[in-house]
Amino acid sequence: MDVRTVFASAPELTTARLRLRAHRPSDLATCHAIWSDPDVVRYIGGQPSSVEVAWRRMLTYAGLWSMLGYGYWAVEEQATGRYIGDAGLAEFERDLQPSLRGMLEFGWALAGVAHGKGYASEAVAAIEAWRRAHLPAQRAVCIIAPDNHASIRVAEKAGFLKWCETRYHDEPTLVFTHAPIPARG
Repeated sequence: MDVRTVFASAPELTTARLRLRAHRPSDLATCHAIWSDPDVVRYIGGQPSSVEVAWRRMLTYAGLWSMLGYGYWAVEEQATGRYIGDAGLAEFERDLQPSLRGMLEFGWALAGVAHGKGYASEAVAAIEAWRRAHLPAQRAVCIIAPDNHASIRVAEKAGFLKWCETRYHDEPTLVFTHAPIPARG
């Protein structure tokens, strides 16, 4: 089955406390607030986003689904309906060694008000279950700044293991995967 023909947009996923859904144009103000918060972006490039960059981010999220058949979800609290962040899968064609080409790269970022509540772990677990059901043959990875201890805990809780240390945009970066990858020879 070609997943791209089935998932042209984000399917809704639910957990005990969260709803993962497609992004909407009405999410722009909150997306901008999340991605312009220095605490949120500290380990993700460190540069707060403008409204223009936040809008492009949302367009990228939607485009991932139509081009790849997988992508990012808007993370929403079920109890309040509040959009609190983004989480999902991508292939960003990063200039990174070792190459992550052909691998599903997990990513997540939540608003400061959502930190420390276990929401990232809950969202990642739901996405991992979806990945295993729909893309089981593709290797999953994530890249994390070495000082981002909270995200490292989320990755490890989801079953990721440290694969290697590298540099991305001249910054130290850890690469995690679900299983050790044999050395390419």
